[in-house]
Amino acid sequence: MSKIIELKSVPSTLSYYLRALTVSKSGQLPVAESELGRAVLKGRRVNVSSLNAYREACAFSARGSLPATYPFVLAAPLHMELLVSDAFPFRVLGLVHLRNEIIQHRTIGVDETLDIDCTLRGPRPVPKGMEFDLYTRVLSGQELLWECVTTMLRRGGGSRPASRTHNKRKTVDFTPDSVSRWDVPAGTGRRYARVSGDSNPIHLSALTARLFGFRRAIVHGMWTKARCLAELDSLLPGDAFKVSVSFKLPVFLPSSVQFQQRAVDGSIEFAVKDSAGKKPHLTGVIESL
Repeated sequence: MSKIIELKSVPSTLSYYLRALTVSKSGQLPVAESELGRAVLKGRRVNVSSLNAYREACAFSARGSLPATYPFVLAAPLHMELLVSDAFPFRVLGLVHLRNEIIQHRTIGVDETLDIDCTLRGPRPVPKGMEFDLYTRVLSGQELLWECVTTMLRRGGGSRPASRTHNKRKTVDFTPDSVSRWDVPAGTGRRYARVSGDSNPIHLSALTARLFGFRRAIVHGMWTKARCLAELDSLLPGDAFKVSVSFKLPVFLPSSVQFQQRAVDGSIEFAVKDSAGKKPHLTGVIESL
C-alpha cells in the first residue's frame, strides 16, 4: 500500500522546483506496474482573480463555471508533490508529457468547494523508455465531477513484450471543416507559467530552455490543449464530455501554427499543426458522454 500524502495547504511552486533541482532520487523501480503514491487535498477553493488570468491567457470566455482544463491547474500541486517525493524514483525535469485525457462529468461552478485526489502509477515499459500515469479525481462531497489521466515518459531503460498491445486511440489525418491560424508570442510560456504555476525552465526563455537541450523555449502542452478547447467552446457537446489529446512535436516560441477541426460521428477531431499545416504538434478528439 502506497503512502498517502495529505496536503493541508497549497505550497508555492518555487519550492517544488527547488526540490526538483536539488533532491537526489534512487532510480529504483518496482518489478511490476503498481500504485507508487497518492496525494489528497480537501477543501480547495477557486481564486477568481487567478481563474480570470487563466481564462485570458488561454482565450476562454468568462462564465460561471470552470474551463474543463482548469481543474488540472488546481491539481498541479498534488502532481508535483508526488513527482518530487520518494514515490517517484527519478528527477522531474526531463519527463515528457505524452498524453492527457480529461472526463468532465458536469461543469464545476466557480464557488464550489472541491476535494482533489491524485494517484501515481507505473512503470509501464515501452520502446522509448517507461511510462507513468497520474490519475486525478475532483469531487464535491461524494460526487465525482472531473477526472484526468496524464501520461508521462521517462526516456531510457524501456522495452515492450511483442505480445503486448497498446490500448490507445489511433488518430488519423483528416480533411478539416475549418482551419484557423494562431500566432503564439514568445512570452506565452512565461504568461502561462504565471497563471498555472508550471514554471519548468523549458517554457520560460531560450536561455533556460537551452540548459535542457531545446534550441528555444517551448509552450506548455496544457496551454495548447486549453487553447484548443477555448477555440471549440461553442461546439462542445453539452456539459459532460471526454477530451483526449496526444502531444506530438513541441511548439517552439514564438510560432505560427494552424488549428484544424472537423465534426465526425458525433465527435470533434482536432489538431494543431505547423504553419504549413503538415507536421502535427497535437492531435485530439472530443466525445460526448
